[in-house]
This record gives sequence, structure tokens and C-alpha cells, in this order.
Amino acid sequence: MIPSTLRGREVTLDVSRPLVVGIANATPDSFSDSGERSPATWIRNALACYAAGAAIVEVGGESNVSNRPPVTAAEEIERVVPVIAALVGAGAPVTVDTHRVETATAALEAGASFVNDITGFRDPQMVELCAERGAGVILMHTETPPKTPLWDDSLYPGGVVEHMLAFFEERLRTLAAAGVGKDRVVLDPGPDFAKTPRQSVEALRGLDRLVGLGPPVMLAVSRKDVVGALTGRRPRDRGAGTLAALAAGLRRGARLLRVHDVEATVDFLRVWEALEEDVEVPVELRIGEEIRREGPAGTLDPA
Repeated sequence: MIPSTLRGREVTLDVSRPLVVGIANATPDSFSDSGERSPATWIRNALACYAAGAAIVEVGGESNVSNRPPVTAAEEIERVVPVIAALVGAGAPVTVDTHRVETATAALEAGASFVNDITGFRDPQMVELCAERGAGVILMHTETPPKTPLWDDSLYPGGVVEHMLAFFEERLRTLAAAGVGKDRVVLDPGPDFAKTPRQSVEALRGLDRLVGLGPPVMLAVSRKDVVGALTGRRPRDRGAGTLAALAAGLRRGARLLRVHDVEATVDFLRVWEALEEDVEVPVELRIGEEIRREGPAGTLDPA
């Protein structure tokens, strides 16, 4: 049974229907964007994510690109805290993408509600911090440290899905023992992290089994390498492939969609829910004449 409620620090979200998690990079070296260096631009982009319909905005201050050196905790904090503060001031629930306890602490103090730790919360201090602060956690499956690519066709001899199930069951027990219940946990199968494209596909095909563990499942496949490998497209041209992956994940029970293009995903969700989830379409619904057709040279022509 898919849960209906997700709790974070000072926030409770309804996950009975899918939610969009907008990605707000506060980095100059993201794999998928132009690497804006201006904090003002990072804040503007983050607020735009929220305005476009993201139910949660995720702020990250370090790219996981493997050919870039790691940043210090101080630099990461300097990048993310102003963005988080601006989002919280606008009323947005925020998750911080970090594996450093110092950064997570600063982010929670700035008003973040969730921590997304791409090491899978292996650091007991990170678990203790989230338990003490009442933060929600996004628990990602991986078998490699940050910024360390690993493509090993023999890594999961019993199958990726069986490995993920064992991994999540063990981590959920650890979190529960610390006081972090399942209603404060999101599961992320971690496509691309210690997974070849074939292994990522296998992991995503097994989402329905992860749903059976209890917490809501997040689909973090936006512009990922697995989509690029399947389509032969560069990151910014992976929108269509991303939407295809979202549709497959939703059908298997995913409830949080972590994406770069919030506006397109919100549109996709409206149509998907109308067709797949029996969301009521008003009898009186009609298309406005101003958007019904394109005019000459791409201008709108209602005539």
C-alpha cells in the first residue's frame, strides 16, 4: 500500500498523489546545466522551480561529476544556505543534497525539512542529526562513495533489485532504531550510482517491489546517464526520455519525481493523472482560443 503522508522537519506532505521535486543546483559544474556561478542566479532559479509547481525544492552545493574536485563543507554551506533561506521565505519545503553532516546541520538551521544523503546514510552522525532535528530523509541506494564512478557488470550477482531490498531493509532498521520512522523516509533506487545502464533499467523495473517496503519511492532519473545511453542524447536533450521513465515509474508506484524541468513535468503529470489515475476532468473544460493554434512564424493566432 502506497503511504499517503510524508513528514519532514516542520512539514507534512500528502503523497497520495505524485509530487514534483525540483532540482536547484547551487554549483558551477553541474553535469546538466550551464554552471551559473552567481548566487543571485541560483536563488532565482530555485524560486522559479517552486513557482512552476514543485512541491519540494532540492538544493545541492556540490556536483557529483567525477572529474571535478570535491568542495569543502564551508564552501558547500556558503552556496546552499542563501538559496535555502530564500526558498523557506517563499514557503517552499526544501531538501538539501549533501553527504556532509556540517552542511546538513547548516541547511536544517536555515529551514530545510529533508536531507538527501547520496551515501545512503552510512554515517551514524548523519542519522543522529536527522533523528534529533526531526528531519525527513531521502535514502538512496548506492555502493560507491561520492564522485566515484563504478560500472561493474558482476556487482550484483543476485540481481540489482534483491540487493536494493536488502540494502533498504537494513538502513530502515538503522533509521528506526535512531527514531526515524518510515513516515519520514523516502526511498531512491539511485539510477546511475554504482549501476551500468542495464543495471539502472533493472532497478527501475523493480520499483513496485521497493514500494512494498512502506516509504514512498522517489524517481530521480531526470537527464541521467541511463536515459542518455538509451537515447544517445546529451543531458539537455533528454527531456523526452526522462518523461518516458517517469511514466514507467509512476505505473510502478513512484510518488516523488525529482526533475530539472519542473514546468514540463507538471504538464506531464496533469495529463497522466487524467488518463491513468481517473482524476476528474470538469465537464465544462474547454481550451482557450488564445492557445488553440499557432499563428504565422510561431505567434499565437486565435482567429
